[in-house]
Amino acid sequence: MATDTVAADIKNEDSARGFGFVLTAYLLWGVLPLYMKAMAHIPAMEVIAHRIFWSVPVAGAVLLALGRMGDVKAALSHPRTVAMASVTAMLITINWGTYVWAIGAGHSLDAALGYFINPLFSIALGALLLKERLAPTQIVAICLAAAAVVILTVEAGTLPWVALSLTFSWGFYAFFRKTLPVGPNQGFFIEVLLLCIPALLYILYLEARGEGHLYRTGISDMALLLGCGFVTALPLMIFANGAKLLRLSTIGIMQYIVPTMVFLIAVFLFKEPFGTTQMIAFSLIWAGLALYSWSMLRQSRGR
Repeated sequence: MATDTVAADIKNEDSARGFGFVLTAYLLWGVLPLYMKAMAHIPAMEVIAHRIFWSVPVAGAVLLALGRMGDVKAALSHPRTVAMASVTAMLITINWGTYVWAIGAGHSLDAALGYFINPLFSIALGALLLKERLAPTQIVAICLAAAAVVILTVEAGTLPWVALSLTFSWGFYAFFRKTLPVGPNQGFFIEVLLLCIPALLYILYLEARGEGHLYRTGISDMALLLGCGFVTALPLMIFANGAKLLRLSTIGIMQYIVPTMVFLIAVFLFKEPFGTTQMIAFSLIWAGLALYSWSMLRQSRGR
């Protein structure tokens, strides 16, 4: 009966509150490269360790305020849930590490490319692993994305590994995250909780060797590292609470806000090179995303 009541309360429609939450989260993620660029002098692994460790108290405080810490205790009592959360924790660590390194090393355009490709990769993943049927327009969209990767590979003489690493790690993270039998806020807390001990040990190791940046290199580095918990946990939790108040098609269109902002920041603020080859590749990706969005909207309108 309780399940039926909850299901009845959830409507497949947009709300202004949900739109505000999701837009806020996407805008925060969109300007995240500026924050990460300010820490470009700090090794990526150290930044990731601080993102993990300081996310624990932030996420924990939110769950305590919502009265949902009991869900976490229940989930941690099931070995299968812990094992699944360990897999998603590993994937999100790879994603964060690649992203932080890319921004600091001047590969923000590659990061934007990866997140532009991701929706199309998710479609392909669903077809391969879940046997979902693809619409003709979706097949064309995936082919356009593949063509863009080929063009960049031929021009550079190597695979665009930054973009592909971000695409694969986030795509598989989202895929496995769907099977984690806890809410998004609780799941995120469990992931960082599982990672926090190794992260703390690494931070202590760096500080003991005099290589850490927490308190030896000035107040600005300390503030940036301590703030990693907020810039990591808060947008994710804001998004999680807004996503359930929006239609999937609306979220699907809004997800382009982040890579678009990263793209603009990379080209106009970070002055990363954007030549003819990049223009052709991104144009193919954008064309594929336009087809994907059109197909998604048609399916949503049909339902």
